[in-house]
Order: sequence, then C-alpha cells, then structure tokens
Amino acid sequence: MKKTYVIGIDGGSQSSKVVIFDQHGHVISEGKQPLQPMHMPEPGIVEHPDDDLWESIVQAAAEAMNAFPDTYDKIIGIGLCTIRFCRCLLDENGDLAAPAMSWMDERVSRPYEHEREEVRYVTTSSGYITHRLTGEWKDTAANYQGMWPINTDTWQWSEDPAVLAAYNIPRSMLFHLKMPGELLGRVTEEAARLTGIPTGLPVVATANDKAVEALGAGLLSSRKGLISLGTYIAGMVHGKTNPKNTAHFWTNFAALPHEYLHESHGIRRGMWTITWFKELFGKAWEQQAEIEGAALEEKLNEEAASVPPGSDGLMTVLDWLAPADQPHKRGMMIGFDGRHTRAHMYRSILEAITLTMKNNMDEMQSELDIDLEKLIISGGGAGSDLMMQIFADVFGVPAERTVINGAASLGAAMSAAVALNVYESFEEAAKNMVQADQTFYPKEESRLFYKKMNEEVYQHISTYTDGILKKAHSVFS
Repeated sequence: MKKTYVIGIDGGSQSSKVVIFDQHGHVISEGKQPLQPMHMPEPGIVEHPDDDLWESIVQAAAEAMNAFPDTYDKIIGIGLCTIRFCRCLLDENGDLAAPAMSWMDERVSRPYEHEREEVRYVTTSSGYITHRLTGEWKDTAANYQGMWPINTDTWQWSEDPAVLAAYNIPRSMLFHLKMPGELLGRVTEEAARLTGIPTGLPVVATANDKAVEALGAGLLSSRKGLISLGTYIAGMVHGKTNPKNTAHFWTNFAALPHEYLHESHGIRRGMWTITWFKELFGKAWEQQAEIEGAALEEKLNEEAASVPPGSDGLMTVLDWLAPADQPHKRGMMIGFDGRHTRAHMYRSILEAITLTMKNNMDEMQSELDIDLEKLIISGGGAGSDLMMQIFADVFGVPAERTVINGAASLGAAMSAAVALNVYESFEEAAKNMVQADQTFYPKEESRLFYKKMNEEVYQHISTYTDGILKKAHSVFS
C-alpha cells in the first residue's frame, strides 16, 4: 500500500485539534489550540467569543502542518468534525453575523428567532467551518440533531411546510446536506494561506463529534458500549434502527450513513467537575507533583487509589449544571466524617461519574433489550488507570482504552480514508486504524461492593434530597 496521510480535524468544546495520521492510525504530527473562555453576558446565553471556532482551527492546523515530516503531496484529504448542538448565524458572505452559540446556550434548545436582518444562513459549527475551508454552502447531515427541520429517517430536510414553519428556518437559509463520507468541497487558496493546508485538498463530511469519536474508538457493535468522557459525558451503543419516543435514551446519527447511535442520558459538566475540583483544591497536589517530577493527574490518582472503594461513605451527586426542566438540582457531596481527605473527595467524583453512567446505561440496555460485553472509554479521563479500573468494577465488564485517546480526530481521518478509497469500508478502516491500548478487568470483590452500594444507597440519594433542594431553590434563585 502506497504511504499516504489523512488529516482529522476535531473542533471540540474546549479546544480544537488538527492531527495528521498515516493509513494505520499512527499520529504523524498534530496541533492543538485551547478555546477562549465562553462569553456569558446573561443567564442562559453561552457564546464562543470572537471567531474562536475558526481561528483555533487555523492555529492548530498551522502547528500540525509545520511539524509534518514528509512531503505535502502525500496528504490526500481531510475529515472535518466539530462539536454538536451549536448554532451559527452567517451573513451573505459566510461570515459570522453573531457570536457562535454554544451547545450550553438556551437558544439552541428553541426554534430559531430571526432577530438580525444581516443573517442569511443558519447552520451548525461544521457548516460554518466547511464554508471557511471550502467556500461551499454544504454540511454533513449527521450534525443536525436538535432544533432543525430534518427528517431523521431520510437524513434530508423535511419537505413539510409545517415543520419548516415550526422551526422558523426557511429552506433558503439552510445548507445543502451531504452524507458522512461524501465530499464537501476543496480547500480554497485563502484557507490554505491561513492554515498551511495545501490548496485543493478534498474535505470530507463526517458527523457530530460524539458519533465521530465513537467511530474513532471502534464502536461498530451493539454489544460494546462507549463512555465518552468530555465536558458532557455520554454513553452510547451502535444501532441500525431509529426508534422514536424512547424513555431512557435518544437516537443520534452515527458516522456511518443511515446508521445510528443510541445514546443514554449523560452528565452535564461531567469532566468539567474534575477541572473545577483541581482548580479549587489542586494547588498542594501540584506543588508536590512538581517536587516529585510528576504530572498533577498522576498525583491525584496515586492518592485516590489508596482510598477504598466507596470512599469510606463519601458520595457525590453530579448535578453541577441543573437540567432546564429541573432547575432545583444542585451538585452535592454527602456523607462526610473525620476520615475524609481531599483524596476521598477526588475518588468520590470518579465514582459518581461511573455510577451515574452505569445507571443511565442500564436503563438504555433494558429498553433496547441488549447486554454489553465490553466497555470502551474515550476522552481525557481514560488515561487514568484508577478511573479505568473503577469503570470495570462498577459495570462488571472489561473496560478498554484505545491508543488514540480522544478519538474524534481519528474518526474524522477514518471517514476521509474511506471516502478516498484507502479502505473499502468503515469496518476495514477500524480494523486497520483503531489500536487497542489496555484492557481492565473487574475485580470481583470491588464489583460486588459497588453493586451493593449502588442498589441500596447511591440510586436513592436524589429521592431524599430533591425535596430540600426544591425549597432551597425558592430561597436562593
């Protein structure tokens, strides 16, 4: 096989990454640019400041291209993936007519309101970045879950005038839809000048960020589950059907055309909670880590590993961001006594993540009538042996992490590899490009303990605390 390379672009909620892979999924060079802090001028408004989504990709791409050790003519294409549930309002030239709305912005959960006369197009973050890269008014169909007039069975815009009216977006303001694996366009001279990516390189449609991450993690079966550890923590399995009116999961587009991801309830501000904890309590750890020449995360996990399962009765409930329909919800730690240290608090957060996702995934599995045989963990937390072991113990199945941690960039590159005939199918691409790193197996004693803790105590905490939190909400809101 002739040596070729593909670029995977991953525009996330905290950073933008541009990674150049070879056809075996090895990282050849990469660039990463953190996003600016969100602009939150008033409650419910959460915006990406300036032109941050595009400019961060420009900087990350330039870094990746500058570090690329081979000749540019061997790079054959780009897979583009960006964060889902954003909304971008563009003028007639394709420039932002208003700041890009984050997935956390309340407005993206409502039909579009036409408040600015200069707005000519309403699109997703992937549609906006596609236009900046190619000049085309095209976007992947697989990033249009939420408040969009799309038929999720056909993956095309609804032809029902009543549906278009309900979402308040005329057809003329919507981009042309492409399926995952189809060509969106080619890199323009202007985009090449800014990013360093060669002019004319094909840009391939992928899907939404969670679906592309699932592909990059090798999730192509309903017998495997994926836990995506991000700002929003999601649990999912691959599926062939598009069920409606489900109670314990919802159906998202997959990165494979006309296939789906079944996604359980998740955790809002999931891994963000760990960042919050480190910023509040991590200084002493950080100083000790510097003395020992270790990373802060290594020190945190080392101390927390010495705490027994169950954190000596300290339990965390991860409602740091209340659901819109339950504004009284609040995060809490319950069960403190004199034994508890900062390590107990940290481990308690890790256990809360795993127990919450176990309960969410169990509800989905029951409704789908499936049983998981293996768990794949993706995202920053997967680098922690402690967290991986807790997942294996809580779920009672092997937990695997892949070599490429944070697999959306790899999934994007895989889509390009399939589209450009490096591989004949997504399954073949996964076989050749997704590399397993390490598998953690349940420890029977810990598995039994977590099962008892969860069924007898943890699942019931909110039943007893919701009443007082509702009273508190009326006082403090």
